Amino acid sequence: MSSARTGRSIRGIANQLSLLWRTWQLVWHSGSKWAAAWLVLLSFVGLLPLATIGATKELVDHLMAAIRHSGSAVETRSVLVWAGVLIVSFVLTDLLQSLLEWIGTVQSELLTDHIGKLIHAKSAEVDLAFFESPEYYDRLYRARDEAQTRPANLIESAGALLQHGVTLLLMMAIAASYGPWLLVAILGAMLPAIFVVVRYNWLTHEWWTSTTTERRWIQYYDEKLTSPSAAPEIRLFGLLERFDQPWRRLRKILRRQHLRLIEKQSVARLISSLAGLSVAGSAIAWMGWKALHGAATLGDLVLFYQVFAGGQSLMRGLTGNAGKVYGHTLFVANLFHFLDLKPTLEEPPDPLPAPAEIVSGVRFRGVRFQYPGSDREAIDDLDLYLPANKITAIVGPNGAGKSTLIKLLARYYDPVSGSIEIDGIDLRDMRIADLRAAISILFQVPVRYDASARENIEIGESAIPSDFLRTRSAAMAAGIDPAIAGLPSGYDTLLGKSFENGCELSTGEWQRVALARALLRESPLVLMDEPTSAMDSWAEADWYERIRTATRGRTVLIITHRFTIARRADFIYVMQKGRIAESGSHEMLLDRGGIYAGCWHEQVHASRARESEPEVLADGAEL
Repeated sequence: MSSARTGRSIRGIANQLSLLWRTWQLVWHSGSKWAAAWLVLLSFVGLLPLATIGATKELVDHLMAAIRHSGSAVETRSVLVWAGVLIVSFVLTDLLQSLLEWIGTVQSELLTDHIGKLIHAKSAEVDLAFFESPEYYDRLYRARDEAQTRPANLIESAGALLQHGVTLLLMMAIAASYGPWLLVAILGAMLPAIFVVVRYNWLTHEWWTSTTTERRWIQYYDEKLTSPSAAPEIRLFGLLERFDQPWRRLRKILRRQHLRLIEKQSVARLISSLAGLSVAGSAIAWMGWKALHGAATLGDLVLFYQVFAGGQSLMRGLTGNAGKVYGHTLFVANLFHFLDLKPTLEEPPDPLPAPAEIVSGVRFRGVRFQYPGSDREAIDDLDLYLPANKITAIVGPNGAGKSTLIKLLARYYDPVSGSIEIDGIDLRDMRIADLRAAISILFQVPVRYDASARENIEIGESAIPSDFLRTRSAAMAAGIDPAIAGLPSGYDTLLGKSFENGCELSTGEWQRVALARALLRESPLVLMDEPTSAMDSWAEADWYERIRTATRGRTVLIITHRFTIARRADFIYVMQKGRIAESGSHEMLLDRGGIYAGCWHEQVHASRARESEPEVLADGAEL
């Protein structure tokens, strides 16, 4: 049992050293020249206190000699020389300490930027499946929460540990020259403080990690109460207490737990400090006794006091910094756990080129798929064909698996079994980036970027030179050009209300901006998920004709609940429970009298019923 604990302790120390080394590599990569200057300066600053202590001893001894010799010129000059040395050491210490702090600030800023870049890159690298996992959000929250301060604090504490360590080693050597037992006493005084620091840093880390979910809920409640998207419903439904009450409850629980930890830590620190002070008092009393009996000079006494008192102070700082280093490495581990995540989608060893144009079409062959963590089949043994250069529509109830097809086509996920092919080439045989470059997607909920109207459209084409004529042509094809032209600064107008001088668009207009973004890519495969969900029926016919013209020569898949859109497609699939229930043209499906025909007649009947309803005035009278 003892050997097992020893093994765990050794592995724990090795793990902490590994994390410290990885953090140092981050520092080095963020600015190697600054890191090298910081190391050299730290070592030099660590030596300066010894120069100050030595100069102080010599000053006191020469001052006493000058007093004994009634201020002789030789002793007076010596006093002035050592006073000058002491002043220079003070000035140099302050100067170098300020320089060290400035370099540390520069380093901290560079490190924060470097880590932020790594987190952003990892977030863009991992599979979409990670974003559907609570564990991923816990890791991301912990990594992002710690990334702003912990690595920089770790290096700062490690630097202070190095600086104080250099000083302390030399001071301990001086103390040992007065008696080896003093060295043992100093080391013995350290142990209680080290134990307290290590134990409570570990307890704090355990508490912080175990409360990740609670802190994420606190963040969620806070965001809901302060976000503009939720603001209308918060006021309409009076939801302040609905979110504020659990926020306060969780904050109260975490606050009490944290304060309880701090209270226990404070008591333990007080006990360890009293133990250290008793050792220090005994050692100083012993040195004073020697001075009274002529076994030491006044300079020796002053030097010893500075060494021992300074050593005790350094010891406290050293154990404190060692504890901080230990604590920070525990938290920095969260950052590295996140950065070590690996995508599960594999790149092909010998990739085939993605198509510049689709010749025969896109085919699903016996595709089965279920989302990670789910035991329900989202796609079940699906066979589907999208003919090249045609518009195919897929209709079906919510949960039928329609949107999942888009995620599979863009290789956000891979099928559990079966294959998806473009012109006979399996998607998994193409580089993921090349495949996605050949696809344009209009998502069901388009992203609204706080950028100019032009940038919102061009954002998907950042790899090519900006061409305003192409941008405006895409906007015209999407039917959003008139709305943008009417904005205060036209295409240079900032969209969104998050920043000053921004202009908001309607939901339907945002959808058209996203459509223009998709059309600008001129990719051979265009995927649209509920593209007219925010448009009125008057705009649908115009929209479809624009799409038909803008996507001529491209393969288009439209997922929609609106049969008035589906009827205009070249081919229609009806999906139910992850399978194809019916397929054919609009006329064929109506003649068949199946699911599609039934839904079509229901929508037509409902539309006619709405159109026949008389308009009613406020007092109830019909127009």
